[in-house]
Amino acid sequence: MSANTVTVYEVDGMTCGHCVSSVDTEVRGVPGVTDVDIDLPTGRLTVASEGPLDDARIRAAVEEAGYAVKAS
Repeated sequence: MSANTVTVYEVDGMTCGHCVSSVDTEVRGVPGVTDVDIDLPTGRLTVASEGPLDDARIRAAVEEAGYAVKAS
């Protein structure tokens, strides 16, 4: 994963590959996102982007997929 900025989130509620796919699709739709990596066992969502992203847009994308970002 290579990009200018990498941000890591923890997502609650993902239990299967379909969950991962849903989150991946929504987050990739956020403008500026260049790559997404999700580790199902830990719930870790790593987002690579061209530059700083609007945190609220990433959180909204995760919520659109049906999940929540853990409070940091």
